[in-house]
Amino acid sequence: MNKVVLITGASAGMGKETAKLLAATGYTVYGAARRVEKMKDLEPLGIKTLAMDVTDEASMVSGVEQILAKEDRIDVLVNNAGFGSYGAIEDVPIADAKYQLDVNVFGAARLIQLVLPSMRRSGWGKIINISSIGGKFATPYGGWYHASKFALEGLSDALRNEVKPFGIDVVVIEPGGVKSEWGQLAYDNLIKSSRQSAYRETIDKLAGFLEKAGEKNVEPMVIAELIREAIEAKRPKFRYVAGYMAKQLVIVRKLLPDRLFDRVIMGQFR
Repeated sequence: MNKVVLITGASAGMGKETAKLLAATGYTVYGAARRVEKMKDLEPLGIKTLAMDVTDEASMVSGVEQILAKEDRIDVLVNNAGFGSYGAIEDVPIADAKYQLDVNVFGAARLIQLVLPSMRRSGWGKIINISSIGGKFATPYGGWYHASKFALEGLSDALRNEVKPFGIDVVVIEPGGVKSEWGQLAYDNLIKSSRQSAYRETIDKLAGFLEKAGEKNVEPMVIAELIREAIEAKRPKFRYVAGYMAKQLVIVRKLLPDRLFDRVIMGQFR
């Protein structure tokens, strides 16, 4: 029996590539996103598309109910919807900060709540939360984004042990640099929030760094393959890391004390 997969943020990047890969592998795939028109190219591949806003309760409930009415179960949830709200913590309006956490944390958490009853009934399930290496360490001017990913990491660790007795696995994917709309959106948010900023000099250096780093990012399919590996593993790892500089930075963060790690990070802005 084909596994039924729900992927959020399927309109672009890692979400779209994951939907394509899993559909080609024989999964029954539902791709969800706000921008339904961006998923039209998925439909000829047999992927079913849903309009879903992960900050809207009715939208999430309706989407999950549609899948359950058709398939009677959801075996795999890939919480991929997310974005980066960059700017100095002082500069970013609290309303924007709350929206960042609504999308990256609370939207994922609510979908987890909605799919768990089906997974418990089946005695099997995989919840794949797309975090970031930015959930392991923080860089200046990404504070609200890092806060959301640190929160998602902690949520995943707690959830993993809660649902393990029901045959459900919780996996965190930690991408590094990946070619996607994410980088441009983070850059745009950074510039927007810092027009009159007291931090403008350093922010301009970060903006330049982001532009250069983007040229070395890996293709989204690299992460899609990692997600498939996690889904198909009988005993998946708790965390999977891939993408430009991902493994190196995670290792460096483990090895270096805070003060020295700060010096390494700030050295990038000179």
